[in-house]
Amino acid sequence: MTEKIHPPEYRIVPLSERHGQGVMEIFNFYITESHAAFPGKPVPEMFFNRFLEMSRGYPALAVMAEDIVVGFGFLRPYHWAETFARTAEITYFLRPEHTRRGLGATLLEHLCQQAGQQGIEVIVATLSSRNQSSLAFHLKNGFAICGTLKQVGKKFGQDFDVVLMQKRITRKSEP
Repeated sequence: MTEKIHPPEYRIVPLSERHGQGVMEIFNFYITESHAAFPGKPVPEMFFNRFLEMSRGYPALAVMAEDIVVGFGFLRPYHWAETFARTAEITYFLRPEHTRRGLGATLLEHLCQQAGQQGIEVIVATLSSRNQSSLAFHLKNGFAICGTLKQVGKKFGQDFDVVLMQKRITRKSEP
């Protein structure tokens, strides 16, 4: 499955091993330059295998511009218990020079559509309180704040809260 999105030079493809280096470059940028990614120091490229493992059986996508990974996103189980099977947690990032072009919303839409087809009804996002642009993005795209864990993280010498957000999505009904 390859889907073209606007602008026409972008396309969304299933996330695979060949995207590892590009994905980790993006993730490590957000680790070192922002509060968007939670780790305190860069992770090795082999950490990508953990992303693939976490998202196995769930929607996982890469955003491509020609042969360059400019973004990625995936869902993973929210909780191991089967009673939470209708809920997934989301992770997604775009190269900063490719933000504010509608790619994030398009990637989210594709992930939600695929999730609904798999019977997922709720998507949870876990964000740093210091990541104001991501909080605004999620609110604009149908997420609601449903809780805050106060001062549970510390990065760059600064305490931060974890903001829990959720979005209900429509399941695709079966024929």
